[in-house]
Amino acid sequence: MTESLIALIVLLGLVFARVPIAFAMALVGGLGFTWLRGLEPAGAMVGAAVFETGFSYSLSVVPLFIFMGNILANSGIAHGLFAGADRLFGRMRGGLALATVLSCGGFSAVSGSSLATAATMSRVAMPPMRKFGYSDSLAAGSIAAGGTLGILIPPSVIMIIYGLLTESDIGKLFIAGLIPGAIGVIFYMLAVVIAVRVNPKLAPPVTEPEPMSRRDTMGVFGTLGLFSFIMIGIYGGFFTPIEAAGMGAIFSLVLALAMRGLSREGFVTACRDTVISSAMIFAIIIGAEIFSAFVNFAGLPDALVDMIYDFDISPWAVIGMMVMIYLVMGCVFESLSMILLTVPVFYPIVAQLDFGAGPLADPENVLIWFAVVVVVVTEISLITPPVGMNVFVLRATLPDIPLRTIFRGIVPFWIADILRLTLLVLIPTLSLWLI
Repeated sequence: MTESLIALIVLLGLVFARVPIAFAMALVGGLGFTWLRGLEPAGAMVGAAVFETGFSYSLSVVPLFIFMGNILANSGIAHGLFAGADRLFGRMRGGLALATVLSCGGFSAVSGSSLATAATMSRVAMPPMRKFGYSDSLAAGSIAAGGTLGILIPPSVIMIIYGLLTESDIGKLFIAGLIPGAIGVIFYMLAVVIAVRVNPKLAPPVTEPEPMSRRDTMGVFGTLGLFSFIMIGIYGGFFTPIEAAGMGAIFSLVLALAMRGLSREGFVTACRDTVISSAMIFAIIIGAEIFSAFVNFAGLPDALVDMIYDFDISPWAVIGMMVMIYLVMGCVFESLSMILLTVPVFYPIVAQLDFGAGPLADPENVLIWFAVVVVVVTEISLITPPVGMNVFVLRATLPDIPLRTIFRGIVPFWIADILRLTLLVLIPTLSLWLI
């Protein structure tokens, strides 16, 4: 256990020294394994991690879903979702902000990417909100917060990676994210309603929503059809998540071409962004696999489990401590890095916790419920200073809005997220009811 703690300290030092997390984990894990086992076994372990990750059939789902999201982001489909949501809520005060949250939820459901959702919706939703007199804080906050829904509402890349790390059923993980994702959308919309009621200056008086074009209508029904196709296919057992990713990528490409919204430049951009994102994710996964092999061989998870039993700590207290660790780490770590760094250490501990009778009596249910909790905490980290990746994506696309304005607008949504997290931790059935 001492070796693991030293390695964690060194790893954090490298991260704060701005060494990329993938290389930091690979370096610390490789050197640590060499220290414990020798150079030849360490070389074999590193080679196996690189080979198995690079040729993993299960991981092929990652670039396929990323490609699907990039095609949708570059084809103008998000504008149709926003227009449809505006027709529903345009006659309410703060209606455009409500439409932004709902359309972010819908777009992220099919793109699976929070960063892509935030970047895309900033171009779609920000101009009309400014045009009608919405404050920059509410407008930017609703986009940045709404974009976080992409890592929970299926198909979720984070859920896929969690499933691969813990050998959980990815289909069940997708289904488990539906109700918590819907609760997230509802809580965010309540945050908008309460914010404009407390401070009416955040939103203008009610305006008449703009009419939807035929192209916008196609975008709404096409997106709903794509999401339904993926979820019904997986949940109904018609195809696996990997097959769903392939068909979803083809479906999104056909939809974009049918709407005549995808230019040659947009297609090239989608392919390039997919390659870059996939390479980054695979590099981080390889680094995490190397670091995880070292930590497990050093006995850190087993030592932590023994400590829990020795001190007779309540399972709920253990979960509470893990949640606090995630909230603190979320202030300085990028979400995917945080998941890959902690899940290999935490999930063996969670799998052995005894929650007694009820829905958490089954260890498989415990891991699925814990996945939802982890992803929601990760969502919170995407809008938590000083890192808040969604905030910096928004800042890059809207350089005239100061960071402090965006963070100020996020406060109501951050509070809503904390309330949702508390609800999901205390009532596991919300995550497990549909599986």
